Amino acid sequence: MADAVIVVALLLVAASATVAVATRDPVRQALVLSVLGVVLAVLFTVLQAPDVGLSQLAVGSALTPLLLMLTVRKVRRRGQEKGRGR
Repeated sequence: MADAVIVVALLLVAASATVAVATRDPVRQALVLSVLGVVLAVLFTVLQAPDVGLSQLAVGSALTPLLLMLTVRKVRRRGQEKGRGR
């Protein structure tokens, strides 16, 4: 039973990582990256590493996507400001 859960978690990780790479829009990529972080946290928990899972949950599914979304927002704002200044 435990092996089946591990296989399902690995398949979810592979699927979400593939979607993250195939997504073109940076905002959607950040959201898919967040989902990937949650799935990786579940995988780590299933593999009996709850401390790593909690770290992944905090960093991989919350902080990193948030920083990416804020960066995209700032870059887009600068692009709009430069377009108006011309």
